[in-house]
Amino acid sequence: MKGTTDATSRRRTTLAARTLAAALLLAGAAPSFAHGNEDHAKAADPVRKEQTAWGIAGDAKAAKRSIEVGMSDDMRFTPARIDVRLGETVRFRIRNKGKLMHELVIGTKAELDKHAELMIKFPTMEHDEPYMAHVAPGKTGEIVWTFNRPGSFDFACLIAGHYQAGMVGKITVASP
Repeated sequence: MKGTTDATSRRRTTLAARTLAAALLLAGAAPSFAHGNEDHAKAADPVRKEQTAWGIAGDAKAAKRSIEVGMSDDMRFTPARIDVRLGETVRFRIRNKGKLMHELVIGTKAELDKHAELMIKFPTMEHDEPYMAHVAPGKTGEIVWTFNRPGSFDFACLIAGHYQAGMVGKITVASP
């Protein structure tokens, strides 16, 4: 009977996962994938360049400036405020100085708020977009981003509880 119970349980889990994926797709949400505490290196696949309200994935060769952003277990980013010029491509080198997993996700406050709510419900959700970096303790990650829209944008760690503890920052994109 145990084999039958395990098979039934797997089918229910698969059905639930497919139902959730379909609901997210119908709602217009991008799919995400489960992860553990392993370091996520960027895949060799080409970066998907999709225009967002806060910019577009950048070409590493076009990055004229690198900004190191530290993340720590006191739920803070250093620096927490970043100024860039409109049209600038920036390489963010994200260093996790803590003992906990952290991430940096760039977006609008509304997008980050919405995603943070999902992270509370689905804490093992992986971020695999070019404006996101999931960084293991003691490791570094990278985001190359072109800021082709003016305005004030946010970045945050959306791991459940981190955003709510104030692990946020601000990016101001000004005309040259």
